Amino acid sequence: MDMLVGGSDTSSNTIEFAMAEMINKPEVMKRVEDELEGVVGKDNMVEESHIHKLPYLLDVMKETLQLHRTVPLLVPHCPSEATSAGGYTIPKGSRVFVNVWAIHRDPSIWEKPLVFDLERFLDAKWDFSGNDFSYFPFGSGRRICLGIPMAERSVLYFLATLVHMFDWTVPKGEKLDISEKFGLTLKKETPLVAIPIPRLSNPDLYQYN
Repeated sequence: MDMLVGGSDTSSNTIEFAMAEMINKPEVMKRVEDELEGVVGKDNMVEESHIHKLPYLLDVMKETLQLHRTVPLLVPHCPSEATSAGGYTIPKGSRVFVNVWAIHRDPSIWEKPLVFDLERFLDAKWDFSGNDFSYFPFGSGRRICLGIPMAERSVLYFLATLVHMFDWTVPKGEKLDISEKFGLTLKKETPLVAIPIPRLSNPDLYQYN
C-alpha cells in the first residue's frame, strides 16, 4: 500500500511534466518518436521488454526529475546522534529536510539549470543511484527511495505508450504553461490539457476490452 500510494502521485506528476516539456520542445518529441519506432515498430504496442532499449526516453525522465523533482524536500531525516555538516551543528533528533529541488537548480553545479536540456544526460554521467550529490532525485544512502525500479518502469512505460500511440497538441489558442505549484509533492500550476491524435495506422491497436 505504501508503494502504491507513495508512488502513484509522484509518478503521475513526473509523467505530466515530461509530457508538457516534450510538447513544448517538438524536436525532443520527434527524437523520442523515432527511437520508439526503431525499437517498438510503427504498428506494435509498447511492451515492458522495450523499456531498457529506450535510452533517450530515459534521458527525458532524468531531465524531468532534474527540473521538476516531484518531492522537492525528499523525505525528512533524523540523526540518531549529534553531528555537524557544512559548519552547522545538527542536534540529535532534529528533523532534517534536504532541498534537492534547489540543488538540482544550482547554477554553480548545472549549466543552464532552468532549461530543459537533454544534452547534459547524453553521456550517462548521472543515474538514480544517489552516488553523486549533484543529482539524487530519489535520495541517497540507506534512506534512498525503495520504489526506484517501479517508478522507472512505470514512468517510462506510460510515457512510451503515450508518445508512441499519439501525436499531442495543445488546444487552439491555449499557451502551454510549465510553472510549478509547491507542496509536499511538486505539481504543475496549471494541469496539462493536450489533444491526442492517433499515430498508428492499425485501428485495432486502439481497441481495449
